[in-house]
Amino acid sequence: MSLARPLPVIFFRTSAGNEPVREWLLELTKDEKRLIGEDIKTVQYRWPLGMPLVRHLRDQVYEVRTRLPNRIARTFFFAAPDAIVLLHGIIKKTQQTPADDLALAIKRKNQYIHAHE
Repeated sequence: MSLARPLPVIFFRTSAGNEPVREWLLELTKDEKRLIGEDIKTVQYRWPLGMPLVRHLRDQVYEVRTRLPNRIARTFFFAAPDAIVLLHGIIKKTQQTPADDLALAIKRKNQYIHAHE
């Protein structure tokens, strides 16, 4: 089966209608948004990808690893059968991926899957 390119990007939407990744991106500078967008676009066109741009975390959740001018961003996603679903975004402050952020991304992935069964 050949995937359509680019893969569509879907922003996870909460039951209240919020799109957490879109809201997170709005808090960033124009240059930071552009860099993150370029990395997500690379994933759209070249999925599946691995390190250094994409790293599998757990339970089918991956992170797009974006190096910003003076900090590091992570955009958590999972690959649905026909799209990339953006689940959560953070500015990384420690070496390890925060467990709470990963748990939130996994929870959102499960909610998305359940809502689209």
